[in-house]
Amino acid sequence: MGENWFSRFFKKYNLNLQEETLKLDLKGLESFCEDVSLKLKVGDIICLFGELGSGKTTVVRNLINSIYKKNKLEKPISIKSPSFPILLTYEVNNFEIYHYDLYRILKRSDLSEINIFEELNNSITFIEWPEIILDMLKDYNFYSLKLVISDEDTRIIKHNLIF
Repeated sequence: MGENWFSRFFKKYNLNLQEETLKLDLKGLESFCEDVSLKLKVGDIICLFGELGSGKTTVVRNLINSIYKKNKLEKPISIKSPSFPILLTYEVNNFEIYHYDLYRILKRSDLSEINIFEELNNSITFIEWPEIILDMLKDYNFYSLKLVISDEDTRIIKHNLIF
């Protein structure tokens, strides 16, 4: 997945979405996630791209914590990567948050086994390693966020989370 992957994907599906590139440290990332969480709504899907260790789960953790804060709920005790269970869910007042990690999904037929399409319109969904499912999401309300390691404490984030 090269640097121009985002643009190629948007052109392939005729998506003319505005993109933004940011360079953020951990504090800036928390602030970014808090701002985004204020605008997320049920039916939104965020696809997270980046190499291992780039911070995809950290972004999801910050977003979930911010959603809980926005809904005046106590933050979850632990928000882990769903690498092994593939899906972790979090209950919020009148909806759920679905957090998928599709890294270990090798065939599209495996997607039906995890029922990924059943709740997309009724939840806020985060998908790490979404490459296998991307072309199946074009009729859904999805956003993309790509993380690139700049240095140990800083990430470059390219996203279309512009509401």
